[in-house]
Amino acid sequence: ERKIRRLICKPKGALELSLLADKSEVRCIDKAVEEKMKDMIKEAMKNGDTVGGIFEVIVTGLPVGLGSYVQWDRRLDGLLAQAIMSIQAVKGVEIGPAFENAKKFGSEVHDEIFVRNGKIYCRTNRAGGIEGGMTNGQPIVLRAAMKPISTVVKGLSSVDLKTLKPVRSRYERSDFCAVPSASVIAESVIAPVIANAVLEKIWW
Repeated sequence: ERKIRRLICKPKGALELSLLADKSEVRCIDKAVEEKMKDMIKEAMKNGDTVGGIFEVIVTGLPVGLGSYVQWDRRLDGLLAQAIMSIQAVKGVEIGPAFENAKKFGSEVHDEIFVRNGKIYCRTNRAGGIEGGMTNGQPIVLRAAMKPISTVVKGLSSVDLKTLKPVRSRYERSDFCAVPSASVIAESVIAPVIANAVLEKIWW
């Protein structure tokens, strides 16, 4: 976690994180967690089952003010969430530690503002890089929850639409976990959203 924090504070931090993730079979930069993930996937394969999970996408190097706090359809958080929710099997999105923040008091959640050597800054990034629908200059941190793939090898209870009799679902494919692949797709679907937000500011 400390390694991640150090990297995302750099202008090219997201790129360095992505290159590290690419060295892992499951795109995880924590070796201990990587092994646990692989063990769980192997267990699912052995049992003819599938697993889902949560992936994270980080965007660094963006200026302050992309997006809009006025128009609902130009809010950057909404546009990013929509792009990620368009990925198959993704059922939830959060910006920063949103669900964790929902359990806390405001004094524990909001990023306090400080000044040092004439420069205004925040010590935390609980807003996930977006406030009021606009970038605040900190890294954008997006997390998405992906459900397990529904076509499990061992089958599930279903109904034959012709006879209306109970049947077991058929085995159709051998995917057991698509979360690492979905993280790459997420990087791709949010790229044009970010690009459009930048062009919007330049154009106007």
